[in-house]
Amino acid sequence: MKNMITLVTLFMISLFSTGVFAQTLEERLNALEDNLGKQEQVIQELKATQETVRKQEQTIDEQRKLIEELKVEMKQGRSSAPAEGAAAEQAAPAGGMQKEVEELKEKVDKVVENQTRTQPGIFNPAIGVVGETIFGYRSGKMSETGSGRPGGYDVNQRSVELNIAASVDPFAKAYAVINGSADPVTGELDLGVEEAALQTTSLPWNLELKAGRFFGEFGRLGYIHDHELPFVWRPLVLDQYIGGESRSDGAQLNWLLPVDHYVSLTTGLGTQFGGDNPPNDPGEFRHFSGLNFWTRLSTYFDLTPDISLEPGVSGLWNPHTSAQWADAQSTGNPNGENPPLPAPFGKTFTERERRLLGADMVLSYRPLRNNQFQSLTWGTEVLYSDNRYDVANNAGSRSVGSTGLYSYLTYKFHRQWSTGFLFDFVEDMVDKRAKTFAYSPYITWVTSHWNQIRLQYTYTDHNAESTAAFGLRPDHAVYIQWAWIIGAHSHGWQQR
Repeated sequence: MKNMITLVTLFMISLFSTGVFAQTLEERLNALEDNLGKQEQVIQELKATQETVRKQEQTIDEQRKLIEELKVEMKQGRSSAPAEGAAAEQAAPAGGMQKEVEELKEKVDKVVENQTRTQPGIFNPAIGVVGETIFGYRSGKMSETGSGRPGGYDVNQRSVELNIAASVDPFAKAYAVINGSADPVTGELDLGVEEAALQTTSLPWNLELKAGRFFGEFGRLGYIHDHELPFVWRPLVLDQYIGGESRSDGAQLNWLLPVDHYVSLTTGLGTQFGGDNPPNDPGEFRHFSGLNFWTRLSTYFDLTPDISLEPGVSGLWNPHTSAQWADAQSTGNPNGENPPLPAPFGKTFTERERRLLGADMVLSYRPLRNNQFQSLTWGTEVLYSDNRYDVANNAGSRSVGSTGLYSYLTYKFHRQWSTGFLFDFVEDMVDKRAKTFAYSPYITWVTSHWNQIRLQYTYTDHNAESTAAFGLRPDHAVYIQWAWIIGAHSHGWQQR
């Protein structure tokens, strides 16, 4: 009876435990599994410790054997030198390791010191100087060539250029170019600010803004400095239609289009455009139409792994170019008009509206395996000038559409040597019947990145209308250009 009661009691307890405390049993099983895992981990650690102890015991045994051998040698009266040598061999690794640790510590200390130390010139801008001298001979007189330089033998210190550039903050950088050149008549130094601009570095949407005095992006070589040109003189069409370098006081926005292919769009505005052009309407009040507006669209194509094409189109518009000169009396313009342009047959033209279109391209061959020693570059730019002028001897105005172009081919046959040919053609911007042609072979020796010498011959020819209207005649010229760079300089010699 007691056994029966005991069995019934155990059976009830089992059922109760199974039904009510099933979850507690599962937790206990999980706890047991965790404990088992920890015990296995402890066992692995003990095994590792046991292996370490075994190695240490082996090392101790070897050292004991060495000590016994040394004792035997000492008893036999042998020299203690071998023992000292053996001890030195045992100590050598420890001493070498100690030396390496000390050297590493010394290097780390130097790195920490350099990171915390403020160097005296760390905030100074990068500074560079470019000098350029042109030795020349031209067969015609100044009145016959239409050049600003005298004929015959001439030495022209065309420019001494001081470049200063630095980051302003994490969002912008700034640069300035101070240029000094010799006056062709008096020889006196003419010093001025060629560029001084601020340029952003972190605008969103692939935008970049530049403001101040800078070379506006128009055409292929309009915004290139003289010493960067692949030949001695700026092409005739750029000198006449743009005014040399495309200098402007204003602002320019560049947008890299968010497409897979490279496409760049630039737009800008400024009070002037061109190195020889005065600011528009610099009087008491300037209308919005007195500003210059320009734009450029360019892209790039890899035709083959060795051949690339860079095309572009540009436009410039100044709706109203009338200028109120502050020194009107001294310039001979008491009415405050733009200075009259030379025109044929005694007429004078005053520019009222400026319109200029351009298309350019550069085709380059640069073999991947030998591009330091060999390349072929063909560059061409065509400009169309469609300006409106007031004619002094005739009531009313006249629009003149003129065309000009230049095309050059440069072959680089050595790391330091290249040769090429430049062709110039331009129709006069006030009389398109007057045409000028120029042919210029040249050879360039780049002795280093900082030193360059160029030899160029130029034959200039004019048609009959140009000779009759302006008195220009054919002439021959030989030039030697020597340019150099010292210090930091962001741009080098133009090779495209």
